[in-house]
Amino acid sequence: MLTAHNLSKAFGLTPILKNCTFSVNAGDRVGLIGPNGCGKTTLLRLLTGEELPNSGHIALTPANLRVGYLAQGFNPDPTLTLGQLLHQTVGDPAQLETDLAHLATKLAAEPERKELQIAYDETLTRLNRSDIGQFQTILAGLGLDAIPDSQRIATFSGGQKTRLALALVLLSDPQLLLLDEPTNHLDIKMLEWLENWLRGFSGGVLIVSHDRTFLDRTVTRILDLNPQTQTIREYAGNYSDYLAQYLNERDKQMAAYKDQVYEVRRMKQDIARAKAQAADTERRVKSVSLGGIKEGKDHYLRLAKKVARKGKSREKKLDRYLESDERVEKPKPSWQMKLDFDEAAHLGRDVLTLEGLTVGYAGHPPLLCDISLHVQAGQRIVLTGPNGAGKSTLLRTIVGLLPPLSGQFRLGGSVRLGYMAQEQELLDPTSTALETIRQNAPMNETEARSFLHYFLFSDDDPLRPIAHLSYGERARLSLARLVAEGCNFLLLDEPINHLDIPSRSRFEQALTQFEGTVLAVVHDRYFIEQFATDLWQVAEKQLKTQILRRGL
Repeated sequence: MLTAHNLSKAFGLTPILKNCTFSVNAGDRVGLIGPNGCGKTTLLRLLTGEELPNSGHIALTPANLRVGYLAQGFNPDPTLTLGQLLHQTVGDPAQLETDLAHLATKLAAEPERKELQIAYDETLTRLNRSDIGQFQTILAGLGLDAIPDSQRIATFSGGQKTRLALALVLLSDPQLLLLDEPTNHLDIKMLEWLENWLRGFSGGVLIVSHDRTFLDRTVTRILDLNPQTQTIREYAGNYSDYLAQYLNERDKQMAAYKDQVYEVRRMKQDIARAKAQAADTERRVKSVSLGGIKEGKDHYLRLAKKVARKGKSREKKLDRYLESDERVEKPKPSWQMKLDFDEAAHLGRDVLTLEGLTVGYAGHPPLLCDISLHVQAGQRIVLTGPNGAGKSTLLRTIVGLLPPLSGQFRLGGSVRLGYMAQEQELLDPTSTALETIRQNAPMNETEARSFLHYFLFSDDDPLRPIAHLSYGERARLSLARLVAEGCNFLLLDEPINHLDIPSRSRFEQALTQFEGTVLAVVHDRYFIEQFATDLWQVAEKQLKTQILRRGL
């Protein structure tokens, strides 16, 4: 269906992709992984024709293959209603039938015109995919069937927009799917629906995702885009299979590298001994010369030259070894965020108390009702549930951005609260990363730059306006801000949505070492399994609690 051969792409003097070759066939489920900024989205844009490669080529079979592309950042006309947007995507069935009849008449009169045949086939395809039943099945699966056709897109939440973008792609009846982070903002129910839908899809799929559980359940092949070499390496199996192979290769490479270090050290010691022997021989020559014994002097001169040649030979042998193809490079650390929380300020036993708390927006039905719960020091609570059920609203209420509709909550006296918003709206788009950190911590410019380096802001990155940062960069900056503030109770609203897999893993490790308390809205099932001590699930405007483990 799709073949990419020796694709290369650079922006200015910066290479992004080098000689990347792979294929996606009918029935294939391929995962494309790699750190943020390594070129995954650029590669998808090359495949769709939105960008042109510097070299290499892309072939679709057949040439008119229907490609469905889910891009990051869905921004339709906000003045449109849901019904209008759907009709724009798949067309009005009545109008399509009229157009098809008109084309059939013209084609009967001029059957040799290829453009008429192409137009007839395309119109027939659009008519076939305008089936209302198919509409409803996909909309219902993504939880959009309850939204009236008259509702304007401007009123949709971020999660609803993501699901709508996905629905529009699926409704276009694609034969090949290119999905760029389709799991962002999807709750667990929606994720499972999408996994089931993809299992029944007969075409090919190429998925960019950082959701490890989603990749495990959907893909059968992994393409790993290496940012250091700008090349693609293919691995058989799902994400867990890839990780096992990758770590095994790294272990072997590290073992070979350690053997090489030992051998180089041994060769250098031999060279040092030879040089020491040569120096000792030269001293003997000088001693004999002073004594006037010509035969002894000649003997030691010959010996000195022999030892010097031996040392030079060994140096050349070492140089050849280090420059040869046999040389093993030290495995470079995976691109991952270095996130080290300072030791949290001491927390008392009581961190948060909710007493009959009801949250929502004034003038609208409440989202969560009569919540009475207690949060204690050291708990790692994951809050999960359907999109739009009130999870973010609860966090915003605790932070103080929204007033409770009724009831109350109380924070412990020693709590230092840190809040990471879902869309990073707490970041000033006109400010820079450097200014943000210095506003939240007593650091000079050098200290702030060094601190930001731990979060992979290097060179001129700290000086760029936040409005120009990518989603992943903004997420890293939001986390850096919390660290700089020295929080001991973190409220995290989908903190890993825009982080790549290495960054998610490092983030989980850091939170495991964090001695404070965490309440996080998360839909990543891998994260929940590895991190949470307690699970709060939204169901029918209530919170059902479950203890997952008794401390770690």
